[in-house]
Amino acid sequence: MEPLDPSHIMQIGMGFWPAKVLLSAVRLKLFTVLGEGPKQTGEIKERLGLQTSTRHVCDWLDALVSLGFLQREGLMEGATYANTPVTARFLDRTSEAYMGGILEMANNRLYGFWGDLEEALQTGRPQNESKNGNMHFFEELYRSPEKLHEFVDAMAGFQGGNFAALVRSFDFSKFRTVADLGGADGFLSCMIAQQYPTVTCTTYDLPPVKPLADERIRRSGLQDRVTSANIDLEKAASFPSADVIVMGNILHGYDEASKQQAVRKVYDAVNSGGVFIAVESVIDDDRRKNTLGMLMSLNMLIENGDAFDYSHQDFKRWVTAAGFRKTEILALAGPISAAIAYK
Repeated sequence: MEPLDPSHIMQIGMGFWPAKVLLSAVRLKLFTVLGEGPKQTGEIKERLGLQTSTRHVCDWLDALVSLGFLQREGLMEGATYANTPVTARFLDRTSEAYMGGILEMANNRLYGFWGDLEEALQTGRPQNESKNGNMHFFEELYRSPEKLHEFVDAMAGFQGGNFAALVRSFDFSKFRTVADLGGADGFLSCMIAQQYPTVTCTTYDLPPVKPLADERIRRSGLQDRVTSANIDLEKAASFPSADVIVMGNILHGYDEASKQQAVRKVYDAVNSGGVFIAVESVIDDDRRKNTLGMLMSLNMLIENGDAFDYSHQDFKRWVTAAGFRKTEILALAGPISAAIAYK
């Protein structure tokens, strides 16, 4: 019998160490500075305003090398560091594919809140800004253009690959109209319209988000087929009608009764022969594989208290009760899926 190996325990138990090394690099804009070209240790220290010793700067940079996020030639003070192709593509703020927004939000908000996971499990109460009697997160968010941009960029970074996979894998050409409920800055609507020239899309969200959507639509040159409109999903008595209704990371933010109510309103709004698509971290029915889905569900506990992520069987139960005739799961990027219901 081989001896038991505790390395996996240590890797996960101390996982916040490498996470914070990466998150700090994103926040300090290291990958953006290196986007200008390779830099020596001293230049990086000066450009980022780091006051610690050169040795500890090297420890930080070399940890990023060992984790696969930087390339390096030379050692210590004489080293030269550069982005890898992946970090150059996804973590340089000047890149069109920048996805660091979700990591910035993880660093600025979620990292601290997750330190109170035990309290969330013991009490069932949110551990975010509302914990100490502050405003509801979204109310505070919409009062701050800077925080709103950060959040919308975070969602775009998180969903970009999933939206691209959805547009490639699902045939939107069979339909004429798409409504993206909670569509933020209209990222998905613009993707669909670019790929399918016969489809018109409307992205819906709260009023403070509309200018961001209008700007993306304008930049994309899609004003003739993509529009933005206001909606409060929780207060709306009904949803706007369309052949396809999409919700990206919306349902998981509700408790079960609210999920069922939202699904019923979607069913009433989808045109006959239409489709409902929920893009989420859908948990595998056996609850053994999609770790991100279960971690995301715990994040909903921390954010909302009684919200949760769900499996295909959960989704199928809710949409069948509402009247949809069949469902399927379409795998997207990594652990994210599209749960699809056909009317």
